[in-house]
Formats: sequence, structure tokens, C-alpha cells
Amino acid sequence: MLLFAILSAASWDQAWCSSGDGVKQWQKAPPALHNHHHHNRSLYLHATFPPHFLWGVGTSAYQTEGSWDHEGKGPSIWDHFTHTKGPGMDTGDTASDSYARWQEDMKAVKYLGTQTYAFSLSWPRLFPDGGVGIPNPDGVCHYQRLIRSLQAEGIQPVVTLYHWDLPLGLQQRYGGWKNESTVDAFVEYAEFCFQTFGDSVKYWLTMHNPYLITVQGYGTGVHAPGESNDPASVFTVGHNLIRAHAKVWHMYNTHFRPHQHGQVSLTLGAHWIEPHKAQSNQAHGSANNAALCQKSMEAVVGWFANPIHGTGDYPTSLKDTNQGLIPEFSPEDRAFIRGTADFFSLAFGPDVLRMGPRLPVFGQLLSMDLRKVLGWVKLEYGSPEVLVAESGWFTSASVREEDTVAIYLMRRLLGQVLEAIVYDGVRVLGYTAWSLVDGFEWNYGYSVRRGLFYVDLHSADRTRIPKTSAKFYRQVVMNRAFVDNKTSENVHGQFPCGFQWGVADPVLHVRLQPYSPQFTDPSVYRWNFSGDGSLRPISGVTVRTRGPQCKDFLSIRRHLHLLEATRASHYRFALDWSLLLPNGNPSQPDQEALQYYRCFLTELHKLGVKAVVTLYHTSRKSPTLGMPKPLHDAGGWLNVSTVEAFEAYATFCFQELGSWAHMWITINEPNRLGELYNTSVEAHLSAAHHLLLAHSNVWHIYNDQYRPQQGGQVTFTLHADWVEPANPFLESHRAAAERFLLFELGRFLDPFLAKGESDYPAQVRGYIEEGHSTVKSPLPHFTEKEKKKLRGALDFIALNHFTTRLVTPRNSAFPNVQPVSNQQQHGPIHDCSFLNDPSWHVSNLGQAVVPWGLRKVLSWVKGRYGDLSRPIVVMASGVDDQASHDDKLRQTYIREYLQEALKAHQLDGVDLQGFYFWNLQDRHTFHFGLFGPSHHQSHPKGSVRVYRDIISHNGFPSVGRKTQTPCQLPAAALTSCTICTNITENKALLFFGVCLFISAAILTGVLVGLVRRRVSARRRRAMQPTSPSRLSRQHWERLPMQRVVRRV
Repeated sequence: MLLFAILSAASWDQAWCSSGDGVKQWQKAPPALHNHHHHNRSLYLHATFPPHFLWGVGTSAYQTEGSWDHEGKGPSIWDHFTHTKGPGMDTGDTASDSYARWQEDMKAVKYLGTQTYAFSLSWPRLFPDGGVGIPNPDGVCHYQRLIRSLQAEGIQPVVTLYHWDLPLGLQQRYGGWKNESTVDAFVEYAEFCFQTFGDSVKYWLTMHNPYLITVQGYGTGVHAPGESNDPASVFTVGHNLIRAHAKVWHMYNTHFRPHQHGQVSLTLGAHWIEPHKAQSNQAHGSANNAALCQKSMEAVVGWFANPIHGTGDYPTSLKDTNQGLIPEFSPEDRAFIRGTADFFSLAFGPDVLRMGPRLPVFGQLLSMDLRKVLGWVKLEYGSPEVLVAESGWFTSASVREEDTVAIYLMRRLLGQVLEAIVYDGVRVLGYTAWSLVDGFEWNYGYSVRRGLFYVDLHSADRTRIPKTSAKFYRQVVMNRAFVDNKTSENVHGQFPCGFQWGVADPVLHVRLQPYSPQFTDPSVYRWNFSGDGSLRPISGVTVRTRGPQCKDFLSIRRHLHLLEATRASHYRFALDWSLLLPNGNPSQPDQEALQYYRCFLTELHKLGVKAVVTLYHTSRKSPTLGMPKPLHDAGGWLNVSTVEAFEAYATFCFQELGSWAHMWITINEPNRLGELYNTSVEAHLSAAHHLLLAHSNVWHIYNDQYRPQQGGQVTFTLHADWVEPANPFLESHRAAAERFLLFELGRFLDPFLAKGESDYPAQVRGYIEEGHSTVKSPLPHFTEKEKKKLRGALDFIALNHFTTRLVTPRNSAFPNVQPVSNQQQHGPIHDCSFLNDPSWHVSNLGQAVVPWGLRKVLSWVKGRYGDLSRPIVVMASGVDDQASHDDKLRQTYIREYLQEALKAHQLDGVDLQGFYFWNLQDRHTFHFGLFGPSHHQSHPKGSVRVYRDIISHNGFPSVGRKTQTPCQLPAAALTSCTICTNITENKALLFFGVCLFISAAILTGVLVGLVRRRVSARRRRAMQPTSPSRLSRQHWERLPMQRVVRRV
């Protein structure tokens, strides 16, 4: 803690960071938006790793070799440290026994198919007391065998000279790395290794993660040799490590590189740090936080990278913070050290990121972002080649071969490397997965695992068993890409004629105010009569008025104005059952609410937009779940009488509103509604059963009594997110994914559409009954009469699709696994839990944006029900986006989800007849709406234009191809509609323009009139004679008149 205080407590306000452009990494736009805002760029990267990319896997000697005192090996500081820390301390005495089982490790490397195998030499195994005298022949023979075997298999060895296991003799004689004598011993040891193994090794790493050697070994005492409380020694050790590396590099460069042609570097540990958002509200605060982040990177990575890859000296911020503690390099030292690395070798894993308060973060936030680390290295050190020499995470010791979480963490890290290569231009040389086998994990001992191969560390044979993460990495190496990428290239084409382009909303709230009094008030007013600017009625003067009209509801007018701007052909909204029939009795409706809905439908009809009306859209926020209170109090959907009440309600709606409704949705998401009755499995299943019966009965009422006159369609909507097995290498996960789909979709569609008997899927009934020991099945049975009514009582398949999730069996012991609902007291009936793929883009509310999931679920439904001539409509799909105007995530969502819908239609033969975007307008904050909240002037977001453009072209036609199809309007009509829409959106500007036009016209008329009058006058004067006699006569006539006047 004393070291941490010294590293992080000093004032930095006036100290700026060292030279380099690394600080620009925090000034870039967020990667998800920065890289994917262009309409031709996918949300996900579809690319392969470079052809000569070095795929590797690694281990270190002390963590895996064991045989700590066999065949002449001397003790290391870690042997001494673990043996003397107490009886509870794990040791590496045996570990995974790789010294004796190196051939099994070779088979494991071959299984993965990597081009490199990274391992470290055990210094005390080669020189038991650290001094370079006579080497231990058994140790030399062991490493020669290993290297020759790797060469025979075409695998390049990447050899680390020092991975923390310093010979104990050097520690006891000199104090370890605090003494320059250890530096000299290390140079002699390295020279021996180059001479002995160098002809077969092309990649050398002098040491691994010197930051942890210094801080954890000599500062906190968490690592061997366990020293602490001397801050100056920490920087002395770091100083000596840098000098040792530089001397070894120069020795190799001078004496061995000319004939061995290898490369030398050292592996630097790294973390990543993000500015604390709460402190970055203002530009000044953001700049300060970026400087703090830069300082943190300089305190960890730059401490060693700056002298070697940068200026030859320590970062300025590190020197200013630790004045009097950190040694100085002379000008000769700086020249000698600078440039002593042939590539940048990087370690990114839990050893640094899990240091906790010992890591100098300066109040900023740690982040597991390898892409940004690589980008920072490029900016800070001039775009060097980078080898990721260690990358991976850990799992619990209880995890054996089924390490599902490790797969997605590896995928995330590999994806970040690929993005750094493609998007940021980082020259990544290769990637080393860590580690090959389970072993000793330093201060965590055997409480965690990091191996791709499972090793039972309590078993004598230490058999290597590939984990599922090893199978995943093997696939990636083989294909140089993620083979489970479900997204294909974009297609060009259009949706079928009559495609339903819609917008979907939840319950349409009845807003009786504001209300326009225009033409309904008989009074006549005069303005500003008393000079106070007010309107006052004229007493005794009235005019004839008209009755109230639907357009007087200003909320309807404003709502439809927004809808019109989208150019949607269909609009879906829900009625408020509890408001329309407060008592549940159709004979006592709320007349004002009924009139409002009538008005809304008639005005919608005038726009030419077809109405899709949902009868029951439950609300978790409503205390009665959106149904009349008496029905809810009587048990809601657990009571069969609710089925009858719903039939009466539906009949009332068909009678009163059916003339304007194009389609009816009886119940929104009955597969989610059943989860609200979570007191028991029986209650859940019973509620869902009654919902299906209610829909069936209502469908028949409409079909028999109203369809002949109204011609509408009736269905229900299902929440239809796609699921993938979280671990594709496990049959249990594949079975869980299929089971989830049967419970979520098949359980509600099979009774209507399945071949054979109208009933629940046999797999669903079997699974439920197998899990319950009761004699009576908790899943109700349909009567024969009910089965007959169920058969075919669905006009089309309506799906609400938003995202894709990874599914696991519920009893799988994975960290971060969330149940399907926190409210389910009995657990999900399908016994599935979910994981999130960390590589997926996630919205602010946690929704993963996975476009290909839509195509998957559409294909699944087609495969199960496609021969029944039931079209499919996506009745709701959308994503939350916090942007007030330029909602890039939502714009990308619209393009890519509709691309997948088009692929399903064109490539998979799905009879897709509509897509409805969720939803029209935000209410309070920026969430799912195409338009902002009313208190933000209902401003259209960028997604409105994107959606409207796709609607205008009816899809994604080829560039340069005429978009007109037989079912579309001519291009001129489309253009005029676009102009009309733009005018509608800018009424104020239109009014101003009209005023200017009228004023200009009047002024022009006046000027023309004046000009014409002057021209006419000139023409008249030109036609009249102008003689002198006329002028003299006029003058003569005036004189007598003057005389006459005087006489009078």
C-alpha cells in the first residue's frame, strides 16, 4: 500500500505526459459508433486474420514444469517463497508436471494447430545456483528435445529467458534484481542460451512482465521474493531489468543475429483505463481525465516501454511523480537502451488487471479492451509490430472441460485484435493464447484455471483433456476467422408487393386534452381593445357553430403527423382494456375513451394508413396488468371466467371499431404474459392455457360474425428472440436451445398449426412431466372440442423480435449466468439460463444487437410451419438508443435487421409479409422512439430518414437499378410524396416562404403598375403638338384675367 501511495498520490496537475500521441486514443469516438456509422459498413466485422499471422499458445516453466528438485534443478525464489509462506500456500512443486509430460504438451499444441509455442526456460534448471559455470546437462537435454520436436512439427518456439523463477542463489548472494551483479549473471545466462538453442529459435523474449516483477515482487511482496516497504528498491529493480534487457539485446544483435537471424524483445504487461464519466461532463474535465488515463498507462506500460521503444528515458509523468526515487539514465544510457526491441511484445490478462488498488488508475476506470491497448501502443510508439505474447482470462477451479465463459472471453479478445488490425491499422504480428494447460497461478495458486487443456492437478497421471475453449481456438486457428459468424454478405432486392411497412406502439393513451375549440365557440372576440394584448368576447354577438370533430383532438393530429413522416403503410397500437371497460362489462363502456379511439381510427384511415389493433397488451407497470380491476381481482388469467370476459370485450371492439381495423392482435406476447403468474409451474401453465383458449374463441367470433363484412385478419403476437447454444461443442447446450424454442414458440403455435393433433409439442409435455413427480401433469390438456376450435385459428404468424441470446442448461455452474426473469419464483419452466456474448454490441439497456438472429428465427418458424400457407409478419422490432438526434445504433439496427429479413425472404424462401418498427415516439427519455419526446419538440431522429428511405425503395435495390416495381407508385409520385413530407415537417418555414412570395408578388405588381403608368404618360405627351403660339396664347390669356380680378 505504501508503494501504491507513492505511485499515485503525488500532484500531477502541472505535469504533462511524455511525448507520443497515445493520449489521442481517448479522444476517438466510441468504436461501435466510430466504425459502423456508414451505411455500407456492417455492425460486425467480417474479415479474416492476415495470412502470415502467428497463432500461438504459451506456458511458463514454474507454472507447469513441476519436478522442482529433480535431475539437478536448483531452487528458485518461487520454490523458496511458496515453501516458506506457510502450510496453506500452494506450490509449483508438481504443477501440471510438464517437465516429465512434455510430449503430452506437444500433442496438445499439435491439436490446436498453432504456428508457435511460447515457453520459458527455467534458469535454475539450467544453472542451479544462477552462476554460469557448468550447466545442468539434464536441463539442457530437456529443452533441446522440446525445441527439436517443435521444429519437426513445423512449430516455431518462442522462448522467454526469464519468467520470474530467479535462481535462489542469486537472491541470497546479491539481493536479486536490486544488484547489478544479477544483471551481469543474466547476460551470461542469455549468452549461453543463444549459443545452445539459438540456431533453432527465431523469437526470443528476454523477460516477461517486468512491471509485476518489480511491483509485486519488491513492492507489495505478493510475488517472490516477497519484499516490500522499500519504494526506492522497486525503481532500482525496474532500472536493472531495463539495463539487463538492453545488454542482452546488444549482445544478440552483435554476436548472434548475423548468423541466427532471430529477433529479440521483452514482454510488457498492460491494462486499459477509461476516463471516469462522472468527472468528464465538461470539456476541461474530459481532457484532464484523458491525461490521467495517459499517466496510468505510462506508470505501468510506459515505465518500461518508453526507455526501450520511445525516448530512451522514463515518461515525464513517472519521473515527476517519483522524484528522488527513480534512478536517472545518463545520455549514454539512453542512447544504449533506446530501440533495443525488434518488435513490441504485449501481455494482456488478469495478472495486471486484477491487482486492484495496487494498480495506479488515478481515479479512472479499468476496462478489458485489448483493441484500445493496441491502438495506444501504435500511437505512442510509432506503429511497431506487436506480438500479443499472453492473452486470456481465468475460470474457477471447479470448471472442468465445459468452460463456456472462457470461449466468449477469448472471442472478445480475439475480436478486439482483429478490429485493431482492420480498423486501426495496428501491425499485429501474432496472438498467444494463455495458457496451454492448467497450472500454478502465482498468488492465486490452484484456485483458478487458465489452461486450454484441463489437468486434474490432484491426480497422479495429470492427463491433458481439451476444454471446449481449446476446440473453439482450434477452429479459429484453422480458419483464421470466427467460423460461427452467422452473418453473410448483404443482398440486393426488394420485398414483395403489398409488404406491410409498419410502426408499432404499446397502448395508445387517451388524451382528451389539449382540445381545439376552433368552430365550436359561438363568441366573437376582439383583440387588444384595452391595450393589454388580450382577447375579449364582444357582448351580445354570436355566430353559428358546428359540433366537435375528431380533428379537434390535438394529440391525435400531432401523433398522426409524426406517423405520416415515416411513410409507414401500417400502424399497430393497443387499446386500453381497463379504460374502455372499467368494470369489464361491455354495456358500460367509457364513452369518451371509445370516441377517442374511433376518432383516431377514422383519422388514420383518412391518411391511408391501415390500422393493426391489439386488444390486450399487458403492462407490468399496471397493478391490474392492463385488464379491468374486477377481472384481475378474481384471479386474472388463472380464472376461466376471464376467457369469457375477453370474448365479450373483443366482440364489443369488433362491433364499435371493426370497420376501421385492418388486422386484430388478440393478445400481445402470451408467452411472456404467462411468466407474470409465477407462484408455481401449474399457475404459469394454466394462465398460458387460458390465453390460448381466449384467442381461439375470439378468432372464431370474428371469423363467423365479422370477417364477411369487415374483411380483417386475426392473430396473436409472440415474443420471438432467437437463442444459440452458448457452447456449441456441448450436446446439453444444443438441447437447451431447441427446448427453449419449443417452450417459447412451439408451445403456442403447435396447437394451431402443427401437423396431426392440435396439442402442445410432445417434447414440451414430456419434459414437464418428467420433471414433476405428481400424478397429474401440470400442463393442462385440451378437450376434443377445444382442439377442433384451435386448429387453424390463426390467420398469420406474428412475431416480436428484438435480440439474440446464448442459452445454457439452468443447472450449469457458470458465472454471470442470469435467469430468464428475476421475478420467476419457481425458475423458468424450460430450465434454461442465458449468457451474453461479450463481442456483441449492446445497447444502453443491455439489448444485444445481433441482426442474423432475425433470419434464424424466421427460418426456424418456416421449417416447422412453412407448409401451412401461413405468412409471417415481424410485428415489432427495435432497439433503444440514447442519442437525441443522430441515433447511429438504431440506424444500423434498421438497415441490418431488414437486410436479414430480406435474406430470409429471398434466400430462405420465408413468406415474410411485413416488418413493424418499435416504436414511434419516446415518452420521457430517449429510448426506442423514432421521434424524441414531446418536451424535446418531437424532433425526428436520423433513423426516421433511414427507415423512410428503405420504405421508399421497398428494400435494398441494386445501385443504379430502377426501383419501380409493378406494385409501386411511379417515381414522380414518390418524389412528390417526399416533397410533401418535407413540407409537412417544416410548416413554419413554409408559412414564412408563402408570406415572402405574396409580399414579393404585391411589390412586383405595384412596381409594374407604376412603370406602366409612366410609360403611358410619356406616350401621350409624345403624341400631342407643342407649338409656340399655344404657349404665348396661354400666357396672354392669363393677363386679362388678372386685370378683371383687380377691377372687381
